[in-house]
Amino acid sequence: MFDEIHVVVAVNSEKNYLFSADERVALIRDMVSDWSTISVHSWNSLIVEYARKNDAHVLIRGVRNLADFSYEFDLAMMNRGLNPGIETVFLSTDPQYFVLRSSAIKELASLGGDVSSMVPPAVAALLRKKYAERTTSTKN
Repeated sequence: MFDEIHVVVAVNSEKNYLFSADERVALIRDMVSDWSTISVHSWNSLIVEYARKNDAHVLIRGVRNLADFSYEFDLAMMNRGLNPGIETVFLSTDPQYFVLRSSAIKELASLGGDVSSMVPPAVAALLRKKYAERTTSTKN
């Protein structure tokens, strides 16, 4: 669909992320390393500013369900209001990931559950490590 794709990792100081921005960027870079036309960046401002700075005119947003679409559509309209030259393309998920939510995956991982069929291997490994560290630190 596109000659070049920039994956932009949001950095929002108001959110409490399990993985740091650097960890998220590294995980994604590892996952897309086979494609030379995909680059990964972190950004801590409006996505339309990233687009303007990088001469991008299309945002790609993934949606799993109607609730995702509703949220993403509202965001697309806001972005369009901020920069009328921005188009948003919505791509639906593979049906096997339709019901997955990051909060459910994190909860399962925190309880020692196997999430290997739900996330890439590197993510599963880092989840195990994070929750093992938390368990160790709470025991001390």
